[in-house]
Amino acid sequence: MSLIKIENASLGYEGKTVVNDISVDIKEKDYICIVGENGSGKTTLMKALLGLLKPLSGSITYGDGLRQNEIGYLPQSSDIQRDFPASVSEVVLSGCLNKKHTFFYSKEQKKTAAENMKLTGIYDLRKKCFRELSGGQRQRVMLARALCATHKLLILDEPVTGLDPMAMADMYALIKKLNESGITIIMVSHDVNSAVSNASKILHLAKNWYFYGTAHQYLHSDAGKRFILSDCPCDECQHRVHGGAKNV
Repeated sequence: MSLIKIENASLGYEGKTVVNDISVDIKEKDYICIVGENGSGKTTLMKALLGLLKPLSGSITYGDGLRQNEIGYLPQSSDIQRDFPASVSEVVLSGCLNKKHTFFYSKEQKKTAAENMKLTGIYDLRKKCFRELSGGQRQRVMLARALCATHKLLILDEPVTGLDPMAMADMYALIKKLNESGITIIMVSHDVNSAVSNASKILHLAKNWYFYGTAHQYLHSDAGKRFILSDCPCDECQHRVHGGAKNV
């Protein structure tokens, strides 16, 4: 079943198109990586998926009862986030704000926050100050926060940026685990090789074209052959192939 369907959508600002005539069907349990060079429209598309930007043309529709305020979002790490003067538990609980109807968090919301802290491996850190944590720990806190908003779909914006290799591997493993539990993942990434290794589908955005398909299809596409050194075991993918990507 489709969670989000993008049909012939053009996206941009003040009438200027950044992403042109894109059609993508995002289904339950997909793990999609959005890749592309700077300026290709990754952030623009992400804003549109979150409902922060209306298409210039075409449509973006939500299915399976999904509402925009039920999408978990993990933004890029920033200096402001690093300096949060709050405990881990308080930061994670703030992910329930869209569901908060009083001045206080409900028992159910506190239970959800605790479960998500356990799921992301930070429950023992719940009383620590957020700004005292390592980069990898902070990202796990922000991921737990995003999970408090959803049980269907996570949108992750460069979730491993700035992490050391071990923390990066741990974060990728955790995201994979969440996907296998039934959560649909849409992740913006600058690392094409890691995207292909971890995701089930790739959306590659460029100025005048885009590719959308399985990771294996991407390996064999003009875009894949141009931008990555494939780990695919077939003979065709055992060497880098240089060439121009075609319109898709």
